[in-house]
Amino acid sequence: MADELQGKRVAFLVDNEGVEQVELTEPLEAVRDAGAQADLIAPEKGDIQAFNHLDKGDVFQADRTVDEVSADDYDGLVLPGGVANPDNLRTVEAAVDFARSFFEQGKPVAAICHGPWTLVEADVVRDRTLTSWPSIQTDIRNAGGNWVDEEVNVDQGFVTSRKPDDLEAFCAKTIEEIAEGEHEGQTAEAGAASGS
Repeated sequence: MADELQGKRVAFLVDNEGVEQVELTEPLEAVRDAGAQADLIAPEKGDIQAFNHLDKGDVFQADRTVDEVSADDYDGLVLPGGVANPDNLRTVEAAVDFARSFFEQGKPVAAICHGPWTLVEADVVRDRTLTSWPSIQTDIRNAGGNWVDEEVNVDQGFVTSRKPDDLEAFCAKTIEEIAEGEHEGQTAEAGAASGS
């Protein structure tokens, strides 16, 4: 497994404050251990303040800002949770556009806990099956998604999990889907085009 993602680049999209530390560090370590280059992408340069639930955790450094990157630069996207993290990201147009572009290109996307909130804003959960922290299931359903209560769910390259306890399964499926590459069914438009 040490070279499963050799030559791949993975973007981790986080806000500068509010990311749940373990939901950042475990997937980050997993994709790097699998051989990928991983970048921390945030709205602003500088510090990323992580949290352990409500307590401040470690500080990380943003590698690049959302204004400096494109989905063209990456093979996959990971969206860690934390309540404030995706709630802040969904107010940053460039971050929402960056996340949406992975779906438009059929590239793998993995989101855990509250992470799918940003994807609700990007309007990419419609007709998709996914899981999340239970408190945002109504938002997902209202955005046209099919919410399920599962440790990990995979829908055409779209990986989701509910909480930190699911991280082992989440990391394994994230690596698997990024290793597989682009998925035709990642977007409704792509699925319709391939069926015609």
